[in-house]
Amino acid sequence: MILITGGAGFIGSNFILEWLQHHQEPVVNFDALTYAGNLENLNSVKGDPRYRFVLGNVADTDAVAEAFDRFHPRAVIHFAAESHVDRSISGPKIFIETNVLGTATLLEAARRYKDSLSEDERTAFRFINISTDEVYGFLTKEAPPAVEETPFDPSSPYSASKAAQDQLGRAYARTYGMPVITVRCTNNYGPRQYPEKLTPSVIKKALSGEPIPVYGSGLQIRDWIHVSDFCRAITLILEKGIPGEIYNVGASNERTNLEYIERICTRLDELKPSPQGSYAELIRHVSDRPGHDVRYGLNAGKLRRALGWKPLVEFSTGLDATLHWYLAHFSLQGKEP
Repeated sequence: MILITGGAGFIGSNFILEWLQHHQEPVVNFDALTYAGNLENLNSVKGDPRYRFVLGNVADTDAVAEAFDRFHPRAVIHFAAESHVDRSISGPKIFIETNVLGTATLLEAARRYKDSLSEDERTAFRFINISTDEVYGFLTKEAPPAVEETPFDPSSPYSASKAAQDQLGRAYARTYGMPVITVRCTNNYGPRQYPEKLTPSVIKKALSGEPIPVYGSGLQIRDWIHVSDFCRAITLILEKGIPGEIYNVGASNERTNLEYIERICTRLDELKPSPQGSYAELIRHVSDRPGHDVRYGLNAGKLRRALGWKPLVEFSTGLDATLHWYLAHFSLQGKEP
């Protein structure tokens, strides 16, 4: 049994679906179902005996302890997090409560649970802590991509809270011998993402004929990876990763935000033409957000060398599949996927 926190969210739900497609081992989805959690993402496995859902918050000590006692997991994959930078700027408190205090609660429960296991079970137990490239802060355009040893320099309340979560996991590994493996990933795209995030937001606004806002110049650079490639990386790290290690997960697919948005508009012009003209004509540059990092980029060479992982989804193929999914699932009346 694997305990997955935040499994009703974007990456968590995609991971559960891919896991159950390829494995017989059951999973427990422990999720508070805040605004970005959507159980409809998992409708296809709702009746699967290998899947269980538990409504719970990672900051709830009793609920977390009960989940460990009830399901006896052999591993934890910790996806649960507040993750939208704009929301962290307007209201940082919930980011501290969920990402920092929630992770501390989960780690402490996992530590106590691990200590109750047999020697063989303790040896096999794993805690996969999902972090982000944003903990490294911004890179200049000329700088090499961040490696696992690159110092932290978070810019937003969100990235600062994830840096704290990340370091809490590392501290539990060093102090208590907790088998924590830290995973830092770049921007994911793919199906089932909450509509306020960039990819589904651009698609929805374009199809609705609304202005598509672009922060500042739009020349901020991000590395984009299809969510299925990230899910494969997590599975491999769970199976073969070394406790205490950090693994960057990136696709070496850096693009400016403006280039990414224009690419979506161009493909939508071909897939669902608008009588009003190109969707790119809806792009509007707006004031940049505070602390907007110029560039993120990860060097995933360690993961490639150590575990043999590499991204399999070519960007054009992955983006087309993503657009087809949203075209099939989005309603212009605002219903979430």
